[in-house]
Parts: sequence; C-alpha cells; structure tokens
Amino acid sequence: MEFYKALNYWVFGGFDGVKTPYELIDFVKEQGLDGAELTVGDALKIDITEAECKKIRDYAAAKSIGLRSLATGFYWGTDDEAVRAEALEFTRKYLQIANWIGAEVILAVPGATCVKWDPSVPVVPYKTVWNKSIESLKELLPLAEKLNVTIALENVWNRFLLSPMEWKLYLDQFDSPNIGIYFDMANGLIYAPAEDFVSILGKRIKAIHIKNWTGEDSGGGLHGFGDDIAVGEVNFPALLDELKKLNYSGPISAEMIPFCRLPDLVLPDHELAVATAKRVKEILG
Repeated sequence: MEFYKALNYWVFGGFDGVKTPYELIDFVKEQGLDGAELTVGDALKIDITEAECKKIRDYAAAKSIGLRSLATGFYWGTDDEAVRAEALEFTRKYLQIANWIGAEVILAVPGATCVKWDPSVPVVPYKTVWNKSIESLKELLPLAEKLNVTIALENVWNRFLLSPMEWKLYLDQFDSPNIGIYFDMANGLIYAPAEDFVSILGKRIKAIHIKNWTGEDSGGGLHGFGDDIAVGEVNFPALLDELKKLNYSGPISAEMIPFCRLPDLVLPDHELAVATAKRVKEILG
C-alpha cells in the first residue's frame, strides 16, 4: 500500500516563520513528497484570513500537494482558567484555519502535568489535567464536527497519557469520530514500542509523525532525538506491518527537530530538510 508522505514546516522554515507556506509547498514538490504540514503560529499566523488560506490551498492543489494536517507548538495547558480560556480561543481559530485551508486534522496537546525544560510551566496534578482537558475538548468538539476537522492529540513528553492503554481509555470517553491521537512514534518509545501503540489504538490514530529516538541507561532525554530518521529504536518493519494491517491511510509527516545538536541546534536547515525528505521516501516507499 502507498503511504501519504509529508514534511513538517519546522525543519525547513524554523520557528520564526522565515519561509512562506508557498516555499514549503514548492520544496516538498521538488523532493517528491505528497504533502506539506504547515504550522500555525509561524508558517501560518493565527490571524490569517480566509482569503489567504484559500490562496495557499489553491496553490498546493495546483501542484498536487496535500495539506492534510496542521501542527502547532502553542500551549501546554494548565489549571489556570485564564490560560485555559486563551488556549480554547486559539484552538477555535486553529480549527477554522484548518477548514479554510482544507486540512482534515490538527495537532493539539491536551495538557501537561509538568514540562521539565520550561520551569515557568506549573506542576499540575494528573487528575486535574485529565478532568480539565476533557472539559476543554468537549467544548471544542461541536465546532470540530461542524467544520469537519479532527482534533488529534499528540503523545508528547508532558507526563500525561503515557502508555497506549491510557490513551485508549482516555479517547474512548468521547463519542465522536472527530477526536483521536496524533501518534508520534519517537515520543512514545520511552514507554512502549511504536508498533504496540498502533496495534492497541488502531483507528483512533488520525495522523502520525515519523521520527526516531534512542534511549540510554534506564530512560533517556532530549538528546536522544537524532538528525537521521533511520537511526534509533523504531522497529520500522514491525511498525509498517501494523499500519498495513490497519489499512492506515492518514497523514505521515516527518517532524525533524534534532535535539541531539543542542545547544547548537539551528533551524531552518535546508540540507537536513533534503536528507529528511529522502529518508521518508526510503522508509515508507
């Protein structure tokens, strides 16, 4: 089966929006990929107009490039009601942008008990994050359903929803096809093999980030995220076998942020973007 292969904006355009969406679309076309994953907050400003979104959508369509998913690095969630309200308002705009630009799924982070690399984010009890995130998502789902956009919650290093069984329990509370997991195969490796997430979560997987990670000792850290997707602990034959059993046809986007290069990590990196696009094609076929 053929997988939809895309490249996330950040390796190509960085976190400050120095490259336009049009440039990423041109780049992925040149690299022989199927799609571009634009990011809201940098590649696309949160106040972008409907007219500009349609212009980008039409430009991509003319080049036969998909814009099936959007991502963002905005917000981690907290029990502070003012911050939660701000996150909800951002996500409402985010969903509208997805609808305008023709994306079927957006990446969102449901919350965090703590964010170790950002001491400004308060530590929040797991139970509070669970309850507040459910409350927020139930507020957003009617709009997602109206706009025909899926909210895909990413498994990130937020010390919340760690194992695939936790994800299954959490997602099954929502009686809606417009919510699921944005599965990051590398982020989950510290808890379980990537293929186990797929076999357990099945159709709950709405989009995928392809990348890799290597642990050390009994755990691991950010430096385990390397600059070559082929190097790390992901068992690609086993993972692809599970995806084929599932008949998975959703977006698979390469997210390349090589934390192994810290403290000298610099993005955008055109050479790395080219190498990453090549690896995606080699791995996914």
